[in-house]
Amino acid sequence: MNLKEIYVQNGALLEGHFILSSGNHSRNYLQSAKVLERPEVAELLAKELAKTIRESGIEIDTVCSPALGGLLAGYELARALAVRFIFTERKDGEMQLRRGFSVKKDERVLICEDIITTGGSALEAGREIERFGGKVVGFSAIANRGFCKRENSQIESDKTCKLPKDLPLFAIDDFQFEIYSADNCPICAEGTPAIKPGSRGNN
Repeated sequence: MNLKEIYVQNGALLEGHFILSSGNHSRNYLQSAKVLERPEVAELLAKELAKTIRESGIEIDTVCSPALGGLLAGYELARALAVRFIFTERKDGEMQLRRGFSVKKDERVLICEDIITTGGSALEAGREIERFGGKVVGFSAIANRGFCKRENSQIESDKTCKLPKDLPLFAIDDFQFEIYSADNCPICAEGTPAIKPGSRGNN
């Protein structure tokens, strides 16, 4: 599967001047909502991701996504894996399990995002699952930004990755873009205005 081509075809690989959630700047941005708005494409991607997860032999009872960005990807992945789906959401600044969702002791939960950058939101969701007694068995996403090492990739994690090294990260492919600090950004020097996309400024 050519994930980059799918993002391009769906107008989801943006080019311009973007401010990421880290505060850094980039010429590129992945807008996964534009890919996942088409159910047939979301289903195709989830099945591809599920195949990789099954091949690993990992056992999963439930998929959990942090709202908002991970909801569509997580739901479709749970459907492809034929397991339960739940989600966490941010309330009072903290990721929480609400809406009557519960997790049994030692329930095996896979955290799913649309895109993993440093993994901060995914890690928060995982900690909430563990607070309820569940067991996080791994992390997953449609696309990986290349800061964290995924299964079947040669790219190593860098110091910004927040995900635990002893748990697997599954994704269809890696996207690596040039990133610049706000005070040393060549795009700023060109005079191009910066925009801040995504649900929280970045996904």
